[in-house]
Amino acid sequence: MPLLDGLAVVASSIHGYGVVTTRRFRKGETICFGDGVLYRDDAEFDDTYALVLPPEDSGLDGALFWDLVDQTRWFNHACDPNTEVCSRWDREASTIRAWWVALRDIEVGEEITYDYAFVGEVAEACACGAASCRGVIVDPDPIELAKLSEPLRRLLRIERAAS
Repeated sequence: MPLLDGLAVVASSIHGYGVVTTRRFRKGETICFGDGVLYRDDAEFDDTYALVLPPEDSGLDGALFWDLVDQTRWFNHACDPNTEVCSRWDREASTIRAWWVALRDIEVGEEITYDYAFVGEVAEACACGAASCRGVIVDPDPIELAKLSEPLRRLLRIERAAS
């Protein structure tokens, strides 16, 4: 797999591997495009590193999963991220296009992060270290918060409408 320009995979202080910048990125700049393999919601695969595109965004039946296969799979979660992931259905190519955009200026050596959220059943403790850390990587929807295990509920640092 080709290396993404301006990025390097390293051991992360947040979790496992991470990706740091080898050059400066400006607010609003596209960091990179992510490559992946497309799966439909009824396929069996490890979705640990997959972006989800809901059916209303593709016009197709069921969610689509873009299983990241390049360095973007190592972008870690942060509650106060420096990028956001954007995605769209490319009808002509029958695939998902995904890219990361800088939310602020990012200096050389900073780890690339975005705020992804898990459903309650697979949520996990957050180690991002942000002052605004929610304590758990989870979708803040009350329905998903209600699915958290008791140990994860104790770590949660946001108001819960579904306690």
